[in-house]
Amino acid sequence: MLSNLTQTSSRQREIVEIVFRNGWDYMRTLLTSGDADEPEIPPPAVLCNILVDLGSIYVKLGQLLSTRPELLPPEYIEALSDLQSNVPPEPWTAIEASLRQEIGQPLENVFAEIDPRPVAAGSIAQTHRAILKDGRELALKVQRPGLEITVGKDIALIKGIAELVSGTNFGRYYDVEALAEEFTNAIKAELDFTKEAGYTDRLRRNMSSSPWFDPDRLIIPKINWDLTTKKLLAMEWLNGQSLLGAQLDGEGFGSDTEAERASVASLLFRVFLQQLYIDGFFHADPHPGNLFYMGGGRVALLDCGMVGTLDPRTQGILIETILAMANVDAQRCAQLTLQLAQPVKPVDFIRLQNDYDRLLRRYHNLSLDEMNFSEAFYEVLQAARRNHLRWPSNMGLYAKALGNLEGVARTFYPKINLLDEVQPLMRDLLQRQLVGDRPWQDLLSSAVEFRNLSLQSPRQFEFILERVATESLKWNLSVQELDGLRRTVDDSANRLSFSIVVGSLIMGAAIVFSREPTAQPFWVSNILFWAASLLGIWLIVSILRSGRLK
Repeated sequence: MLSNLTQTSSRQREIVEIVFRNGWDYMRTLLTSGDADEPEIPPPAVLCNILVDLGSIYVKLGQLLSTRPELLPPEYIEALSDLQSNVPPEPWTAIEASLRQEIGQPLENVFAEIDPRPVAAGSIAQTHRAILKDGRELALKVQRPGLEITVGKDIALIKGIAELVSGTNFGRYYDVEALAEEFTNAIKAELDFTKEAGYTDRLRRNMSSSPWFDPDRLIIPKINWDLTTKKLLAMEWLNGQSLLGAQLDGEGFGSDTEAERASVASLLFRVFLQQLYIDGFFHADPHPGNLFYMGGGRVALLDCGMVGTLDPRTQGILIETILAMANVDAQRCAQLTLQLAQPVKPVDFIRLQNDYDRLLRRYHNLSLDEMNFSEAFYEVLQAARRNHLRWPSNMGLYAKALGNLEGVARTFYPKINLLDEVQPLMRDLLQRQLVGDRPWQDLLSSAVEFRNLSLQSPRQFEFILERVATESLKWNLSVQELDGLRRTVDDSANRLSFSIVVGSLIMGAAIVFSREPTAQPFWVSNILFWAASLLGIWLIVSILRSGRLK
């Protein structure tokens, strides 16, 4: 494996040189000897420099890691969340050639104008403003030419490094090979712009109605499916400005700026609470560049390339967790954590409960200007890790979405409190959990299941009674973690039997020795006595070495 990583291609040697040049000693040891202890992560700035130097795919890897706060401390998550590829834009000639290939006809037949200057350039694509023949304005997101070749090579190398790291305790605990596979699937999905277009349409449909906010105040760009392909995303152009930029220069707000800020911040929280706890499909990257202020109290949500999903069971657990947090109920929080997280070792429930109790009392009833949600959630994840629990991967996107939203809200309107926004909506959430979206259908389904159970139960009960009466009923019991107890009982029984034998030898030697001394019994008694004494000493030493004398 090591030779494959360091000698197979010039690209791999280039990656090794970049890692060495930036001074990551742990990776130097891993790549040169294939043997290293726990990972020694470089400082956040050094890590970001390495990822930027490695190229666009590794920048995406860093952005993926920013969604896993259980792996890295908050300062790393913050640095990786702000990670930009700093890749210069592609020349217009290359972009124009890609556009012609994707559209399949001369650009002059479709567009009245295309600005050759990109409005944004990222690691995967760059965006240009265009005007159709009918006068509609579009944003054209064009994938960088030749990206698929580099992606294939880098993905193969990342999987190879993950295989090396998987041999360490860190790699086994976090299952880095599964993380590499998760990254592979994520990057492949991001290279297909039709998926992002589908995510955008789905989010717009979900947000078209709501009992919690006015849908007319939320704008999500429409997709032009006639022009969209795997490498070209054509969507509605929105004339707005960054939400924080609008707040800083004071433009676009009414006379009561304070009230307007509070209204917009509340709108954002309600929009995302519906995505998280009702729809189960959410925008996972609400950073300031993806939130535009459109005037009149309206907000636009852009770039649906990173989305997350939550199944109904997870939604229910998270809703109950918020209630438990609001009530400072550490015991319930610990119980819900055990339902959601996966234990990798036996869990001490009392210790987990005490850890949550300290955290909840520290962060209870704080406003956003006093509380950093990212740090608080990181502490929750670390508390679970200390108690040998592993969170599912979608919790990372959940934390990233709320963490980014919290960061924007803290800057935009620091007085807002997440729990204050959730509590008025909690009745609707609980009603949804108890009754569901389709109460009559659920009730009918339950009635049918109860009818089937009532019809089948007498026959099954008669069958069990018959098996008991004929003594043909067998119970197959499988009790876990009894191997240790079995070995302990076996050891105790063996020692007891051994002690009885040793005692019998000593008593036999004493009886023989007490009789009329003859040559043969004398030697027999001595042999028995010394053999029993040696075995007894060995037994005492064995017990003392086991540490179980008490």
